[in-house]
Amino acid sequence: MSVIKYISKRVSAEIIVPLGALVLLLGIASTYAATSAQDTETNLPAQVINAERSRILEKAQNYLSQIPSTVVDYHSPRSSGNAHEFYSEGDYWWPDPDNPDGPYIRKDGLSNPDNFIQHRLQLIALSDLVGTLASAYLIEPDTKYLKKIDIHLNAWFVNEDTKMAPHLKFSQAIKGRNTGRSIGIIDTIHLTEVARSIYQLEKLKPGSLTSAPETKQWFAQYLQWLVTSDFGQAERQHPNNHGVCWAMQASAFAQLVGNNSLLEDIRDDFKEVFIKKMMAHDGSFPAELARTKPYGYSLFVLDAMATTATIISTSEDNLWLYTASDGRGMRRAIDYMLPYIQNKSNWPLPPDVLHWNDWPVRHPALLFSALEFDKEQYYMTWKDEEADPKEYEVLRNLPVRHPLIWLK
Repeated sequence: MSVIKYISKRVSAEIIVPLGALVLLLGIASTYAATSAQDTETNLPAQVINAERSRILEKAQNYLSQIPSTVVDYHSPRSSGNAHEFYSEGDYWWPDPDNPDGPYIRKDGLSNPDNFIQHRLQLIALSDLVGTLASAYLIEPDTKYLKKIDIHLNAWFVNEDTKMAPHLKFSQAIKGRNTGRSIGIIDTIHLTEVARSIYQLEKLKPGSLTSAPETKQWFAQYLQWLVTSDFGQAERQHPNNHGVCWAMQASAFAQLVGNNSLLEDIRDDFKEVFIKKMMAHDGSFPAELARTKPYGYSLFVLDAMATTATIISTSEDNLWLYTASDGRGMRRAIDYMLPYIQNKSNWPLPPDVLHWNDWPVRHPALLFSALEFDKEQYYMTWKDEEADPKEYEVLRNLPVRHPLIWLK
C-alpha cells in the first residue's frame, strides 16, 4: 500500500491528520514511499507523522504566546563584545583554587555552573520554537504558526535593534586566557533546525515567511564568516565532534542559501575525513571514546554525522550508502552504538563522569537511519526514548529534535 493510500486510510479511520494538511505531509512523505524497500502499512514516515502530532501541536499552542528574546536582552560583564554579539564561556574551565583571581584551569567533562550560558539557552529556545511551529504548520497548515515564526526570525536576524551579529568571535571565552575561541562555533548548532525549518517551509510554500529573504541574508553572512574567518577555518579542521558539527551547521546554512559548491566540498570532507580518518574499523569514534564522557560524546558525534549526511546526500551521492574500502560508513557507525542505546549497561567503558543517567534520548541518528535503511528496529528504539529532555547538558548536545521538518 502506498503512503498516500496508507495515510488516507488512516485519516478516514482515525483522523490522525487534518485533511487540510494532507497535501503538505504527503509531499514530504512520498519520497520515502517511492524508494522504500518494503511498501507496507508499517511505512515509517507515516508512523513518524502520527507519533509527533499531539506532542507538536501541544507545544506549538504554548509557543504562540511567547515573545522574542534575543542576545541583546542579556549581557555578561565579562564579554568583550557588544550587546549584539553572542557570548559564552568554556564549559570545562574553573577558577584555580591556588590562584582564585588568575586564569581559569580545565577540568574535562565537568561544567562550571557559574559560567555565562544565557545566549546558548536563548538559541536552544529559538530552535525549539521555530522547529515546533514549522512542524505544527506541516500538520495543521494555519498561518498563525507562520506569523509567530516571522516575529521571532525578524527579532533575531532582521531588526537592527535586536538582531544577533553574524559571527561568533566571543564564544567559549576563558577568563584570563582569551576572549573567544574557534571551538565556540559549536554553540550555533541549534541554528541548524532554524535554517532547516525555513528551507522546508519555503520549499513547500514559497513566500510563506515574510522574513525569509532578509533572514537568508543573515545566514549567508554568517556562513561566509564560518568559511573564511580564522576561527571558522580552525573549527572545520578540528579532528573530532567539533569538525563534524561545523559541517552539520554549515551544510544546513549552505542548503538554505543555495551554496552548492560548499555542499560538494562538505561531501568530500564527510568521506575523506569523517569516515576515513575519524571513524575506527568497528564504527566507533576514538576521539570521543578518549573523553571523560565517552558515551555522551559518541552519541553526539553520531547525531551530527547523521544530520550532515541527511542534509548533503543526493540521489547520485548518498552518503548513507557510502563506505570506505574496508566497509566503514554510516551503517557500521549506527550498528556500533545501537546495542548500547538499547541497553546502556553493555557499554564497555566506564560511565561518563557527568550526566550518565540522562542519556540516551530520541537521537536523530536512529530516526534518520531508520528512514534511510527502512529499519523498523531503529525506529522503535528512537520512538521509545525521551522526546523533550529537560537537562541543559543534554539539550545543548541535541540540536535536532523535530523530525517532521527532516522528512524529505
